[in-house]
Amino acid sequence: MGCQFLLFFGWLCSWGLIFGIAGVFNLLGVEYDTVWSLLLFVFAFYSLGIIVELFSKAIFKLTTLYIIGRFKVTITRVCIEFASNWLVLYIVDEFMSSITLSIKTEIIVALLIAILEIVFEDATTDKD
Repeated sequence: MGCQFLLFFGWLCSWGLIFGIAGVFNLLGVEYDTVWSLLLFVFAFYSLGIIVELFSKAIFKLTTLYIIGRFKVTITRVCIEFASNWLVLYIVDEFMSSITLSIKTEIIVALLIAILEIVFEDATTDKD
């Protein structure tokens, strides 16, 4: 029973995430051919994002070794997260012809994702 609930919850969250991204893309005027191209875009974004995230975390740790002050560390983190998210969005957008993002949309989405990552990561570390 517990395993079925976990699978259903994971499935539900995945579809909620997809439709959430579809809603944000619709608000920002992103054009895509089919829902499958949107699914492929999300899958490619997360797959490439995992690899880029490893490097951006290492860069963040090395960069903030000599930075003093919480504000400066936070700004540095936002900049690094934004840059890595934008890089992934740009690469995936360029390789996929079935979805079209403007540069303005790429920047807005990258900044939004960076801020959400930091907020949710800080919220989970505060609970621990």
